This record gives sequence, structure tokens and C-alpha cells, in this order.
Amino acid sequence: MSRSRQPPLVTGISPNEGISWTKVTIRGENLGTGPADLIGLTICGHNCLLTAEWMSASKIVCRVGQAKNDKGDIIVTTKSGGRGTSTVSFKLLKPEKIGILDQSAVWVDEMNYYDMRTDRNKGIPPLSLRPANPLGIEIDKGKFHQKDLEALFPGMSPDFTSENFSAAWYLIENHSMTSFDQLKMAVMNLKKQANKKNEGSLAYVKGGLSTFFEAQDALSAIHQKLEADGTEKVEGSMTQKLENVLNRASNTADTLFQEVLGRKDKADSTRNALNVLQRFKFLFNLPLNIERNIQKGDYDVVINDYEKAKSLFGKTEVQVFKKYYAEVETRIEALRELLLDKLLETPSTLHDQKRYIRYISDLHASGDPAWQCIGAQHQWILQLMHSCKESYVKEQKGNPLLHSPLLDLDGDVRPSPVGHLSQTASLKRGSSFQSGRDDAWRYKVPQQVAFVEKLTKLVVSQLPNFWKLWISYVNGSLFSETAEKSGQMERSKKNARQKQNDFKKMIQEVMQSLVKLIRGALLPFSLREGELRQYGGWEMKSELSGQWLTHVIQTVRLSYESLTALEIPNDMLQIIQDLILDLRVRCIMVTLQHTAEDVKRLAEKEDWVVDNEGLTSLPSQFEQCIIHSLQSLKSVIDCKPGEASVFQQHKTQEDVCQLSINIMQVFIDYLEQLSTKPDGDIDTTHLSVDVSSPDLFGSIHEDTSLSSEQRLLIVLSNCCYLERHTFINIAEHFEKHGFQGVEKITQVSMESLKELDQRLFEIYIEAKADPIVGSLEPGIYAGYFDWKDCLVPTGVRNYLKEALVNIIAVHAEVFTISKELVPRVLSRIVEAVSEELSRLMQCVSSFSKNGALQARLEIFALRDTVAVYLTPESNSSFKQALEALPQLSSGADKKLLEDNDENIDNCKNIIHITKTELLSWE
Repeated sequence: MSRSRQPPLVTGISPNEGISWTKVTIRGENLGTGPADLIGLTICGHNCLLTAEWMSASKIVCRVGQAKNDKGDIIVTTKSGGRGTSTVSFKLLKPEKIGILDQSAVWVDEMNYYDMRTDRNKGIPPLSLRPANPLGIEIDKGKFHQKDLEALFPGMSPDFTSENFSAAWYLIENHSMTSFDQLKMAVMNLKKQANKKNEGSLAYVKGGLSTFFEAQDALSAIHQKLEADGTEKVEGSMTQKLENVLNRASNTADTLFQEVLGRKDKADSTRNALNVLQRFKFLFNLPLNIERNIQKGDYDVVINDYEKAKSLFGKTEVQVFKKYYAEVETRIEALRELLLDKLLETPSTLHDQKRYIRYISDLHASGDPAWQCIGAQHQWILQLMHSCKESYVKEQKGNPLLHSPLLDLDGDVRPSPVGHLSQTASLKRGSSFQSGRDDAWRYKVPQQVAFVEKLTKLVVSQLPNFWKLWISYVNGSLFSETAEKSGQMERSKKNARQKQNDFKKMIQEVMQSLVKLIRGALLPFSLREGELRQYGGWEMKSELSGQWLTHVIQTVRLSYESLTALEIPNDMLQIIQDLILDLRVRCIMVTLQHTAEDVKRLAEKEDWVVDNEGLTSLPSQFEQCIIHSLQSLKSVIDCKPGEASVFQQHKTQEDVCQLSINIMQVFIDYLEQLSTKPDGDIDTTHLSVDVSSPDLFGSIHEDTSLSSEQRLLIVLSNCCYLERHTFINIAEHFEKHGFQGVEKITQVSMESLKELDQRLFEIYIEAKADPIVGSLEPGIYAGYFDWKDCLVPTGVRNYLKEALVNIIAVHAEVFTISKELVPRVLSRIVEAVSEELSRLMQCVSSFSKNGALQARLEIFALRDTVAVYLTPESNSSFKQALEALPQLSSGADKKLLEDNDENIDNCKNIIHITKTELLSWE
């Protein structure tokens, strides 16, 4: 199979000779496309792939291994090119043997140094006695966790230099996969090593026997010579000389080797110290590493290192280790305090709180950090709520109303509902009902409303994390989300069960503070004096309108829904439901009170412009005012899930019923004031003619003044419409919106309206009928007329014509205002005139024949002319008047009366023409 690249070619190596583990740089061509492409590298037959570092296709860096051959090629093998060739070679040098007294510029590994004197290897010092492979077979590391082995062999060690050496642990750790035959071979190797040591010691003794014998022979010769001389003097002299020689030899040896032995002892001490430092550098460097990791925020690393140090040196008896471990404990205690401060620091996120709690728990801190954090969060929320109230109270005293239509709460740039409410605050209650205060009021947000929005937003933003922290505390997920720390989780659950009532009190305190702060701002009368000092402090210059209270109710409802979504028990949130109910009741009361004030302003704006039905815009505006107020209360009256009916309390029903009656009564009272208002107090500059009406009588006279009788008629016409339509419609709307006691409201209002209508009607009749009635008697007896002495009647006299003309004038006036009032008014006028005429006829003592005819003619003329408006009362009066006259006895009298019927018809025609002209003139 052909390859895509040429085989590798090594053209150079630097250096080209060296001892084992020398670092070399190999250069050539096609040395691979990358580290993964390099699959083989041998130098002098030794595999150097493990130390190879591929740099480029022409360069590789590696270290030379312990090869058997002294000189050999450099062979590179790649996936893309296969096995390569080499044009150069490398020479492997043997390491130079350095004796114990030889100076060296590099550190000499004394694991197995060479002694020049004996030409044999020497053993290593005890602290450095660490053979790489004492069994002499290949090491095969198993996949056993260190913790499992520590648990299996408590107090033991796999280090064969340790006093607590465990052979089983060593074999499991280094030869768990080794075969039984290889282990037998390892036993043979150990026996051979033991035999070599014994043979070495014996050989050393054998090698020095000649020296010992020579020394022994010399001492024996000296002793024999001393005996042959037989003198103590010589013996003492020779003995002294021998001792001197031996002393001088000893001193000379000490002088020669003192420096070497001192350097050797110092080197051993240094080596031992370095070995200890190297072996236990983790503990010695741990305090500094803890400081560095704390500064970087790597708390996980600190905790892991501390756990490791605690398991290794927590119970050590070595003074040096105890000293350093005590320093580690000092740093860890400082870390505990730091983490606790960060945990209790506010504000903080739920993620950071959980993280710090886990850190503190892993550091085995005393106390319950999770519960401390919960308590700190609880106090923080309460502090935020009261600080919010204090800031708004101070701002209110300095600047009562916010100038901005939007509330910038915590940087939230979305339009506030308050701004939307302000822009739609205008009340459409008719063309003439627009309060002058609306334009200035519409874009100003009361401080109490802004405070409630800020307060509820604060609670809704803070309480979820507070509640979730408690839930994590209850289920133990603060310490582990994977059930790795079951012990801590169980302790957490146990603590949570013990402190469940305490946490419930915390939630209740937050809810009570929220509700009382809102009550202090909006319902101060619902708080006790002591609570008012703590939760109040607002300047109540004027009460909030129903619209702002409706907005506040909506805000509190949204907050309640948010808290309910957290699955907080309903009994903890019941206090908020009670607050919402009180706010709803108060909103209804305030709205009805303000509606009564709006009704007063309605009456002040009466323009007296009459339409075709004889009505002004006042009844329609009144109805629209009531309907708009009820519609603004629809969201307040409607019950959200879990809310009670706003009319469930009997006292609330009575108060609402009374306020509704007061609204109707205020309107009725102002109608009466309008009807009796003096001419000088009426603003008639805005009066106009309804030119759009096809009826010529659709407007009042062009004169800019209204008479009191005209105002009475207009109000009477409005009263009739109110009774037949407006009050009934309002009652239907009351029922539609769930008001209680609508029958009582309607009954009381109707009775009051009827009383007003009757009073005004009597006033008008008195004003119109009295002049007509009063003119009858003078007119009858004008010119010294006498019923006993009068001429033959030729027609009706002028007083009757004048009375009829006055009646026609009243008819025209009433007809101009309201056609429906004409029968009612004219009937009463005719009753008054007929009653007076009957009285006058009954007062005449006697009639002549012509007088009786004249009286009968005039009574018939009046009766027939107003026949359309006759009532039983007026018919009775005419009948009594005729009965007071003498009966016609002769046919000639009847004939004369019939002849005058034509005059009566002519009179009717004249009166009709007069009436038409008068109406046209009006």
C-alpha cells in the first residue's frame, strides 16, 4: 500500500553523544505532520517515544534512555511515512564514577555511589534507602483509590522504609495484576539480595584477615621481647612508646579525615533535611498556598488542601508538623470568619449564599451558617422596608407629589402602571363635566402610591430568594445537590424541622410589616396609636382618590399573586387578603364620597339649554357620572381567587347604601337650589338656542334672562325624566355591580324626588294661577256690574277673555319648555279658575233673568274652551256654579242661549288664533 508522504529522514542530532537522559534535538525531513502522527522514536535501540516532543516536521526534542548499545542510529516512525532512516548516529557515554571525596559541580545521586577504595558499590544512608523496585519484577499499578486502601489498612503504610510498612498494601498497590509465577520470581530475587549482603560482609572480613594476623604477630613479638628482657623498666618504656605511636596515628587519622567526615555528616544532614522538605513540601508550603488561593478566590482548592492536610497531619506527634499544621488551622479559622462575613453581607445573590454556606460547612465551622444567613436576610428585608418608608416620608414633607408620571424603581425602564393611570385619568361624564383640577392632578403621583409600588416591588424581589434559601435548607440541597454529603443533608433537615416555627414567625413578621406599612400610608385609622408611630408618619393633607386606591389595590393583588406562586402557605398570606379587603371597602367609600362632590359640581354647571323633550343635559350628566364611578369600581368589587365579597359585612352594606342615597339626595337638593336661585345668581351668559333642533320651540326665548317660572318648569321637566328613566337606569347599574340594598336606595331617592317635584309644582301653580284667579272677581264686577240688573247677553265679557288669554300664555310658556307638562299644569290652572268661578257664583244672592243667562253663557264659554284640560274636580266646580244659577223656564230663554252659541264658537276661534300667535311669538 502506498503512503501519502516520504519516510522520515534524520540528518542531524545535537548533541551527538551523552549519558542517559541527555536532552537532544533531532533534525531532519518528513518527521511527521503532528504529535499524533509520530508513533515511534528509538535511539541506540531504546524507545524514546515517551519523552519525545514534536516541534515541527523537521524538529523533534527528546531525552536519551538507558540503551544497551553504546552507539546506534536514530530511527523515527510516523503514520504518514512509515519507518524512517538516519544518516547520523548517537554515542551513549557511561556516567563518570565520582568517589566520596571527589569534588563535583553537580549534585551526585548517592542512591548507589561507587567507592574507589574497595571498587564496590556502597549502601545508601538510612533516610535515602529507597530502592525503585525491591522485588526486581515489573511494577503494574492497579486502579485502587487511595482512600479505599487507607480505610482497608488503617494506620499502615505502603512505604517499605516505614515502621508501619504493610506488605499487603504494597503488593495491592504495585502488583495487583502480577501473576503468581512472577511473584515467585520476586521471592527468589529477595533471597538473592539477602545472600549477597551476607556474602559481602563475610568477604570483607576474609579480605582483611592478613592484616589482622600481621598486627597480631607484631603484638606477640613485642610481648615476647618484653618477657625475655625481664625488666619492668623496659616493659614500661616499650608500652609507653607503643601507646604514643598509637595516639599519634590516631590523631593523624583524625586530622586527615576530620574535614572529610564533617563534610560527610553535614551533607547527610542536608540531604536528610532536603528529603524531608521534599517529601513533606505540601504541608510546609500549605500556609502560603492558602493565602494565595484565598486572595484569588479559589476556596475550593483551599478546602481540598485542608482536608488532605487534616487527614495526613491532623493527629501527628512530630513537633515540626504540629507547628505547621497549627499555622494551617490559624489560616483556616481566618478563612471561616471571612466566608461568614461574606455570607452575612447584604445584598447578595442566592447563588453566592449557597456557595458560601457550602464552603463554611466543608471547613467544619461551628454553628449553623445557613440559619445565620436566613436570619441576616430576614433583618435585611425588614430594614429595606422601613428605610423605604422613611425616605418617602421625608420626600413627602419636602415635595408632596412626584413630578414625573413614571416611577423609576430600581432602574426598571418599563412604563409604570401609575403613568398609564395618570394619562387616562380624565373622566368622561358629559360635555360639560370636566373638573378644572383634572389637568393639574392628572400627571402627579401621590407619594403614598409611589411608596406602595416601591415597597411591594422590594418585597416581591427579595422574598423569593429568602424563601428558596429556606427550601434549600429544608431539603438539604445547600450542602449537596447530588446526595454526596448525606450526613450534612440529614443534619440540615433535622435543624430545619426544629426551626420551622422560627422561620414561620420570620415570614409572618415580614408580611405584617408590609401590611402595616401600607396601612400606615393609606389606612392610618386602622392602626393602633403605638403602631401608627412606628409605621405611619405621613402627612394626610388630602385623601387619595378612588382611582389611586384602585391602582394600589391592583398593585397589592399582583404582589399577592407573586407570593402565592412561591407556594407560601395561605395562612401566612391571609393578612394580605385582609388588607386587600379593607382597601377595596375604603376605595368604594372614597369613590362614592368623591362622586357626591362631582355631583355638586354638575349642578354648578347647569346651562339651562333645553332639548326637544324639555330636558337639559343635567340628568344625562348625572347618570353618566354615576355610571362612570360604578365602572371605575368594577375591578374593585369583582373578587379575585381567594378574595371575599366586599359586601359580606353588614356594616359595609349599610355604609355603601347610605352613601349611594346621599349621592341621590345631593343631586335632588341641588335641583331645588337651581329652581329657586335668584336671577342675579344665575350665569346666563352662556345660554344659547338649540338651532339644530327642527322644533321651533326647541329653545327658550332669545332673552338672556330666565324667569323663576321658567327655571321651575325646566327643573320639573328634569324631575319627570329622572323619575321615569334616570333613577331606574341607575338602580339597574347598582344591581349589575353587586350593590346591596338597591330597593332601599331607589325607594328613598324616588320619594325625595317626588316630594321635590310636588313642592316645585305647587310653587309654579301658585305663581301662575293666583293672578288669573285674582282677576276674575274684579273683572266680573267691573263697571258696577250687577247680576240683578243687566242687559240681555250678547256674548262673553272681557274678563273671561282676559282669563282665557292668561291661561293661553301659561300654556305657551309650558309648551315651550316641555310638552309633557302642559296637561298637568293646565289642568291645575283650570281647577283653580273653575273653583273660584263656582265660589263667585255661589256668593251671588240673586240673579235676574238676563243675569242668569249671562252667567250661564260665560260658564259654558269657559268650560267648553278648556274642555281638553277638565278634570273631575274642575267638572264638579263648573257643575256647582251652574247649580247656583236659576233654571231656564221659558223656551225664549233657551232660544236666546242657543243663539249665543255662535258667539261662543267665535270666541273659541278668536282664542285659538290668539293662542297660535302667542305660541309663534314665544
